[in-house]
Amino acid sequence: MTQTPTRPQRQAGKATGAWADGDRTPLNANEEFKQADDGLNVRARIEEVYSREGFASIPGEDLRGRMRWWGLYTQRKPGIDGGKTATLDPSELDAEYFMLRVRSDGGALTGEQLRTIAGISTEFARDTADVTDRQNIQLHWIRIEDVPTIWERLEAVGLTTAEACGDTPRVILGSPVAGIAADEVIDGTPAVREILERYIGDPEFSNLPRKFKTAISGSPSLDVAHEVNDISFVGVVHPEHGPGFDLWVGGGLSTNPMFAQRLGVWVPLDEIPDVWKGVVSIFRDHGYRRLRNRARLKFLMADWGPEKFREVLEEEYLHRTLVDGPAPQAPSEHRRDHVGVHAQNDGLYWVGVAPVAGRVSGATLATVADIAERWGSGRVRLTAHQKLLVLDVPRAKTRYVKAALAKIGLPAEPSEWRRGVMACTGIEFCKLALVETKARAGTVIAEMERRLPDFDLPFSIHINGCPNSCARTQVADVGLKGMVQTDDDGNLVEIFQIHLGGGLGTEPQLARKTRALKVRAEDLPDYVERIAGRFLEQRDGSESFAHWAHRAEEDDLR
Repeated sequence: MTQTPTRPQRQAGKATGAWADGDRTPLNANEEFKQADDGLNVRARIEEVYSREGFASIPGEDLRGRMRWWGLYTQRKPGIDGGKTATLDPSELDAEYFMLRVRSDGGALTGEQLRTIAGISTEFARDTADVTDRQNIQLHWIRIEDVPTIWERLEAVGLTTAEACGDTPRVILGSPVAGIAADEVIDGTPAVREILERYIGDPEFSNLPRKFKTAISGSPSLDVAHEVNDISFVGVVHPEHGPGFDLWVGGGLSTNPMFAQRLGVWVPLDEIPDVWKGVVSIFRDHGYRRLRNRARLKFLMADWGPEKFREVLEEEYLHRTLVDGPAPQAPSEHRRDHVGVHAQNDGLYWVGVAPVAGRVSGATLATVADIAERWGSGRVRLTAHQKLLVLDVPRAKTRYVKAALAKIGLPAEPSEWRRGVMACTGIEFCKLALVETKARAGTVIAEMERRLPDFDLPFSIHINGCPNSCARTQVADVGLKGMVQTDDDGNLVEIFQIHLGGGLGTEPQLARKTRALKVRAEDLPDYVERIAGRFLEQRDGSESFAHWAHRAEEDDLR
């Protein structure tokens, strides 16, 4: 049953649309269609009506709204340039195909599951597949007629697309080396599974103000970007109670980037699901529903602060006091992607590889499944950095795994350029995008490997097709935000606004924006070569790029 706490919130004297205010009158179109019918209910219509009658039978509120509750986004119609993204009616942008997002909470997949996704990709999705920085796999070119069959195949191996999108609790990030890392503080996998079983697909949490992102990791490498999730549980050792989790709330990037804040509490593993329920319930009840651009939890946290948030959580939702706890230690290195060959805690090894910006294919995934089953246990993990790991490999077999993966374009010893690149979906498929991203990432990386092949320092380049920061633009060494503008000859050109020196983990800070620093897409290799060269020239000792970028003279950043 929905709780109704007694703390009304107001934004500058206006109603926020928060349910806790006592008035549930929907204040925008999204709230209207959610109130009219729960997004979870659209599945029956997909199976019984739309898959039989075709794309034209789908009404707009389901097509561009509720179908997201089952991992389906309409795909961008080919040939529409970025200048029309914000001007065309949504119906003019829609292709009669869908992007389908498959949940893999904690990034965990068995060989059978990976092979099933690969088969769906080759049979129904034109061999497309992207590993996202949310540990999902996204497929494209999906026809509505094929969706019931796809669901049947996924669910037969324990996978789902439920609440992979929409105003719901999205996929739960988890350490991809949970349970096997030799230096792990604590394995958060049981909590990930319990939240999935208890709450995902539950109508109690299927109408949130907006998306809700969760991360749970006991890795000391801080490998799930806990600073930019709505809620994160980070492994920490309490001096009296032992291993548990530090609670962070209210992170998010997009057009108003904010880091999560610590509540200063220590949460034991078995209490994570209840604490998670309390936090998501606060968001459901107190979250701002009037304006979509203020409907994320970070805005409520910014107004309340961590002290008040903890007070409400304890007094009105948990009805008990949480244990004070220490902050996690800063990681000792920049590496958080688990790429390379690493010893597990059981005498076996994992092999981590780097697709270019997460771009793979169904055929590639099928081969990865073969490799994982031939030389390992079949277990595969996806990371929050668009990387892929094959687990449980005997030491003597790691060289065979590395060679087999490299043969299909997945190196375990990638260049720093390849290792550090991330990119969102971009204009190829996304209706919000302004520019191309995946192919652009490949071009930039190939050029940098040719021009600066010996560059051997951590260096992240994150490429985003619009301001929404799905590729975490503001926390990269070089963040590239796609834009379009008209040149002197009246031609529309793709450009990127440059963000420099962002980072998480060892140096959590938002990137620096320099006045009017924009680069044409075709000039990106020249710019990256120039900025990397200046960093090497001016670097002080073991200084990181992020540190240098924040102290450098503005002219040196151009």
